[in-house]
Amino acid sequence: MRIIIFIVSVFLIFSGVTQQAKADEPKVLMLGSFHFNNPGLDVVKTEQINVMDAAGQAYLIQLSEQINNFKPTVVMLEFDPAEHKEMNQEYQQYLAGDFELPVNEMYQIGFRVARLAGLKQVHSFDEREVHWQGQQLMEYMSEHDADAMQSIQKKVSEITERMNADHKRLNLQQLLVQSNQQDYDHENMDFYLLTNPVGVDQGFAGADSTASWWHRNFRMYARIQQQAKKDARIFVVGGQGHTAILRNLMNIDSRIQQEPIVPYLRLKK
Repeated sequence: MRIIIFIVSVFLIFSGVTQQAKADEPKVLMLGSFHFNNPGLDVVKTEQINVMDAAGQAYLIQLSEQINNFKPTVVMLEFDPAEHKEMNQEYQQYLAGDFELPVNEMYQIGFRVARLAGLKQVHSFDEREVHWQGQQLMEYMSEHDADAMQSIQKKVSEITERMNADHKRLNLQQLLVQSNQQDYDHENMDFYLLTNPVGVDQGFAGADSTASWWHRNFRMYARIQQQAKKDARIFVVGGQGHTAILRNLMNIDSRIQQEPIVPYLRLKK
């Protein structure tokens, strides 16, 4: 009987310690998005929905208020870390009512949420020194692998056509919900694996290109980990091409709890 009591006591103590550890763990709420201002830097070029019309603005205001229920202690956005000072000067102007939010998810969502949360600054999680080696890959395929080039062009065309159709038929809420679904994340990562075997015996042009994209995102994730202190509640806004990978890294990371974003995107009526 004493042995049973001892075992139960040890279990209860261990359970209590585990629950306390989980309560103290940093939490991350990550929003993947298409780029509202679409600078044309991505492989897939799309005709964007207008997020600045009355319906879009009403949704973004409500969305920011709903995300504030997460109680963020840190807001991280996809801007050049070298521009931290300039970005936060704009944020201070916004707090003072002297800054009109540009057509960019960093401002339209990130600044709004940071202000509602009462934060003094915003942080970058971007990486600009490491880039996807797409140009080298395209040059290799054009010279040595016409079949792979045709496959990637067909895939880009299919995705572009579908995304253009989606931006015409779906509203902003539906587009953001779609961008944060698991199947969209899988499709995004699979795009880079399509060309991974290119040039296996001639220098691994495909694998090196794929690795360069993951390399950039590993650095971006490191910036999130840097902010993931005890009790931190981090809200991250980034391009869906990045969040697809970052979410998978969070699923592996035992030191960070990931908060699902989709329930926040579906506003309560």
